[in-house]
Amino acid sequence: MLPSHGRFNYSPITERPRFEWPGGKRLAVYIAVCVEHFTYDDGGLGLSYSPGVPHPNTYNWAWREYGNRVGAWRILDLLEQRSVPPTVLVNSSCYDHCPQLLDAFARAGAEFVGHGRTNSELQNGLDEDAERLLIAEVRDRISGAGSRPPEGWMSPGANPSRATEDILAEEGFRYTLDWPLDDQPTWLATRGGPLLSVPYPQEVNDVPMIAFHHGTGPAFADMVVDNFDELLEQSSEQCLVFGIVIHTFIVGQPFRLRRFRQALDHMLASSDELWLTTPGQIANYWRGSVEPPPDVRTTDG
Repeated sequence: MLPSHGRFNYSPITERPRFEWPGGKRLAVYIAVCVEHFTYDDGGLGLSYSPGVPHPNTYNWAWREYGNRVGAWRILDLLEQRSVPPTVLVNSSCYDHCPQLLDAFARAGAEFVGHGRTNSELQNGLDEDAERLLIAEVRDRISGAGSRPPEGWMSPGANPSRATEDILAEEGFRYTLDWPLDDQPTWLATRGGPLLSVPYPQEVNDVPMIAFHHGTGPAFADMVVDNFDELLEQSSEQCLVFGIVIHTFIVGQPFRLRRFRQALDHMLASSDELWLTTPGQIANYWRGSVEPPPDVRTTDG
């Protein structure tokens, strides 16, 4: 047997319990907006459009900062105009760096998901005590800004450690977005009891599509439309989740935002069939509808 994570057993999509989303809807759709802040001096800048140059890399830092100064505001305007509830994956350092932006998302009723202190820092590789302090610090910073304590977590760089899920459950989190493995929520076993994995898109995500694979704005919009049309058709057989992830400095660029708006309007033309929601609402509804399977139980650590 190969080494395993021990969080859940294999479950084919064809062998799932029957359920319906609220109001008899078949497809739950959420849009996650990543709001991030990066260090300037020491090179911890994650993705780079100008690799190999010495740090500080002003060009690369400024590319990200465009998202906080401009792109995020345009995205927020679009979501409010279309009555789409925002989900914000937030670096807690943004509460010090761009508090006006987070206040605006809060006024729009956004759901905030913990996304580390900064995407310049990965939690995988920290010892468990240090990772617990990081997670608790992010939780407390979000709730201290007047929002509800976050129920969900997305690790910076989508790179959790072996202990992340255990810590999340023990620190009061109810779901994670770190496991892009399904079109329905999945129960995870942890030391602190069952934790939900809410579907998160590894590919309908502007970082891999545009930054890694050099896709264009129209190609990303086409991906959103094609994935939506196919999942909507599949959802006639069983209820599913469609998440879309955009970053303020990528889709927030005007030429990409224009095509994304077109893709969003395509989806909203079928709004009678959709549950436009957030991952937290998905997790809460699933918890009340689908019991954890027998293999998902508190682990012994």
